[in-house]
Amino acid sequence: MSSVEEFRAEIRGWLKTHLSGSFAALKGRGGPGREHEAFAERLAWERHMAAHDWTCVGWPKEYGGRGATIEEQIAFHEEYALADAPARVNHIGEQLLGPTLIDHGSEEQKARFLPPVRAVEELWCQGYSEPGAGSDLAAVRTRAEREDDAWVVTGQKVWTSLAHEAQWCFVLARTEPGSRRHAGLSYLLVPLDRPGVEIRPIVQLTGTSEFNEVFFDGARTDAANVVGAPGDGWRIAMATLGYERGVSTLGQQVGFRRELDALVALARRNGAAADPDIRDRLTRAWAGLEALRAGALRGTDPSAAKLHWSHWHRDLGELALEVCGPAATLAAAAPYELDDWQRLFLFSRADTVYAGSSEIQRNIIAERVLGLPKEPRP
Repeated sequence: MSSVEEFRAEIRGWLKTHLSGSFAALKGRGGPGREHEAFAERLAWERHMAAHDWTCVGWPKEYGGRGATIEEQIAFHEEYALADAPARVNHIGEQLLGPTLIDHGSEEQKARFLPPVRAVEELWCQGYSEPGAGSDLAAVRTRAEREDDAWVVTGQKVWTSLAHEAQWCFVLARTEPGSRRHAGLSYLLVPLDRPGVEIRPIVQLTGTSEFNEVFFDGARTDAANVVGAPGDGWRIAMATLGYERGVSTLGQQVGFRRELDALVALARRNGAAADPDIRDRLTRAWAGLEALRAGALRGTDPSAAKLHWSHWHRDLGELALEVCGPAATLAAAAPYELDDWQRLFLFSRADTVYAGSSEIQRNIIAERVLGLPKEPRP
């Protein structure tokens, strides 16, 4: 048995043993559009994972990880998804901030922030998008000024996932007055439990609120809480986005497979599969998912991968309502909660917007990957 197979067997066996008892009820809970489900219990589960060294498996051993290879990380995410384990609550800290600090942070920052992330004692959110700087991230207007031993942050962030549950936020802010676009930005680590921070949940189409507006009105963070040099924030922020689209997407695809299999089973039960158009679209969905997996294993360009999976998943939501038929337009009796297919349809509308809109991803692919002339800009 190879080391990867041994690693896969180890995590599979651990999940079978530990995702039981009080944790068994967490199977399938959480995830996009459902982050409100059993949050406290999922947090306890993830701390249980940390106690058994199953968080941050891809981190180097000197920072508390297992030093897992890419192949082992793929195995971990696939087995976790195959076990129907609950959606992770600490993914922003573990998969975005952690790798950023390991590669670009100071030794003091690593010592201060990495252990609480690994132990799931401090949760993080991402302070990038703003009302006027969503897909055009270089248009950031949130500013931070240096005052003695602190940065003073003023501005607004929006679509900040899980900010209402987080203790810290990594914030892209303009620290050089008069700077424009990519220049003069800094990557700051800002506590959310200080005066001058207000978090307002945003109600989504699904009726839930996992996104937030975050307002900074003179919020302070220590002067040492800048990653990299002041003014070098764009480079650090782009590094974080690269980690965001890493091997963990393979686990996401296992979730997609589960949704597709369930939809095929429903189509067979309710007779929708007798419609040749429905059969054709289900077959195309299967082929598209196979292409997604092949691309992830091969290392497809991150922008192309994001463009592919987001449209695939949005199309699956639309197909789900076609399979369900006219009844999909109705909510059940009070309290009028959505079923899984209705939630999938509504929340997947956001897939092509968050983490970089499709329009921006196409520009990146055209200009940076294919080398086509840049789009004229004012």
